[in-house]
Amino acid sequence: MAPPGPAGAHPAPAEPLSRSIFRRFLLMLCSLLTSLYVFYCLAERCRTLSGPVVVVGGLPGGEEGVRAPGGSALAGGGPREPAAWPVAQGRLSWQLRPRRRRRRPPGREEAAWEEETPSLAGGPGGSGAGSSAAEPPPGTLELLLDEGSKQLPQAIIIGVKKGGTRALLEFLRVHPDVRAVGAEPHFFDRSYDKGLAWYRDLMPRTLDGQITMEKTPSYFVTREAPVRISAMSKDTKLIVVVRDPVTRAISDYTQTLSKRPDIPTFESLTFRNRSAGLIDTSWSAIQIGIYAKHLELWLRHFPRRQMLFVSGERLISDPAGELGRVQDFLGLKRIITDKHFYFNKTKGFPCLKKAEGSSKPHCLGKTKGRTHPDIDPDVVRRLRDFYRPFNRKFYQMTGHDFGWDG
Repeated sequence: MAPPGPAGAHPAPAEPLSRSIFRRFLLMLCSLLTSLYVFYCLAERCRTLSGPVVVVGGLPGGEEGVRAPGGSALAGGGPREPAAWPVAQGRLSWQLRPRRRRRRPPGREEAAWEEETPSLAGGPGGSGAGSSAAEPPPGTLELLLDEGSKQLPQAIIIGVKKGGTRALLEFLRVHPDVRAVGAEPHFFDRSYDKGLAWYRDLMPRTLDGQITMEKTPSYFVTREAPVRISAMSKDTKLIVVVRDPVTRAISDYTQTLSKRPDIPTFESLTFRNRSAGLIDTSWSAIQIGIYAKHLELWLRHFPRRQMLFVSGERLISDPAGELGRVQDFLGLKRIITDKHFYFNKTKGFPCLKKAEGSSKPHCLGKTKGRTHPDIDPDVVRRLRDFYRPFNRKFYQMTGHDFGWDG
């Protein structure tokens, strides 16, 4: 028996069972429809993402942040601003960027350190870094916000192999207004038949004020590259990283030797006829270093003011100084300075105190700073004599003495 209620009160009639069930059914139906709608909207926005991105932990603050599909977490924090998470060669990076107005497409359009490939045989077209297939386009939160667009590169590092192109690209990617493809696209030398739309799709999304870049060192020695890049855009800015051609040739050989220990000696490959002192200019390691010859072809299609020549030696001894010149050339604010670098005595190279998408120092990989084999001094002397006239012509063409003949 139910306990008696207060005097004068009448017990409330019980709600019919069928009405209660009906109300619960309506709530479940509304929840289901809402969930389907949200899922549909997200699917429409996210369908072009290259990989899943999961946010873990509490942002901002703390050590938790973005977790990549592989399970590695990247630290996050700071103000809640739109973030870009570029996926490059299996890694995920975290970049905080201020929200900007979306750039209207004008109508024309890190990555790991380079994976080197041997290039002893054949002509000088091989770049010695990366594969012919570029990395997939990065997926970013900007897609969810419908911000950013893929553009054809406004600047390209076109050479030279073993000159320091990878280091320059990784240093530049620290700049918030530079977005670059990590892998080498090899579009203008190997994949030109795939078309500009394919090439543009390889590029990362950029916001208003950001520059799209790529680097493929074999472009500098590819005869078709100048006219092809000019056909894309006559305003493209070109960067060439050059290095003492004798040292560059030995470095090129050392790279190949690490892949193929059974190759002939450097001395035997250098000469077509050693007794006559005839240098074999068909060997790519030698031919790439004849910079003046290759530059002549580029100057037929691009004015000198659109080309910047970076010293590979100074990129090691004074990285901030060379990066200052590059930032000026690209029309960027000088953000990358001495504070971004420290010199690693073990490797003999400058390293980044904090690379793009990381809070930790980052140095060149184990493929950099290899110990060169001992080369016969007489062969080195003959090579320097061979390159001297070409070097002097190159100095005149560029208006800069790189000091390789001292």
